[in-house]
Amino acid sequence: MLTAFTAGLLFITFSELGDKTFFIAVILAMRHSRRLVFAGVVAALAAMTVLSVLMGQVASLLPKDFLHVAEIIFFVGFGVKLLYQASQMPGGAECEEAEEAIATVKEAESKMPKKKTPWAIVLEAFMLTFVAEWGDRTQIATIALAAAHPAVGVTAGAIAGHSICAAIAVLGGRMIAGRISERLITAMGGGLFLLFGAIALLEGK
Repeated sequence: MLTAFTAGLLFITFSELGDKTFFIAVILAMRHSRRLVFAGVVAALAAMTVLSVLMGQVASLLPKDFLHVAEIIFFVGFGVKLLYQASQMPGGAECEEAEEAIATVKEAESKMPKKKTPWAIVLEAFMLTFVAEWGDRTQIATIALAAAHPAVGVTAGAIAGHSICAAIAVLGGRMIAGRISERLITAMGGGLFLLFGAIALLEGK
């Protein structure tokens, strides 16, 4: 249980920093109440975590040996892919995740009334975050972790990690957002995937 919690916490905390959902929270927090944005973002990420863990539990019904090999291949393969992508990016490249987040928020708010109720702000943060997180590498990783580790531990760790990142985004994201490069984010993600691939390999021995 503790191992599952730690895995979920560390993986989500480090991989979500600088992700698209992180920048969405930063942008919304600059326009609306930080408390309301935080509530909507965390609720969306918690819902996505529970859904991902349930999908992982379904996957855990597969044969254990097959699941273990698939987990290693997934983490190592994804890690190598991300590190390769990072090596192809110029060092001073602007963060594409931030640009996508800006476009997403701008499009969403252009369709909404300028004066929003508190519930409308929470719902906006929830919907934008939930949609952005769907199919994200952290969602896929959560599914993989939940397939091989206790569901409760992974869920608690992942939600805690998401909450930490959301808090950083709404409280101090504006100060660090401009210093995050896409190359660094991608390289960190690749390193994390390789780390968990190595851990999965060692656990099988």
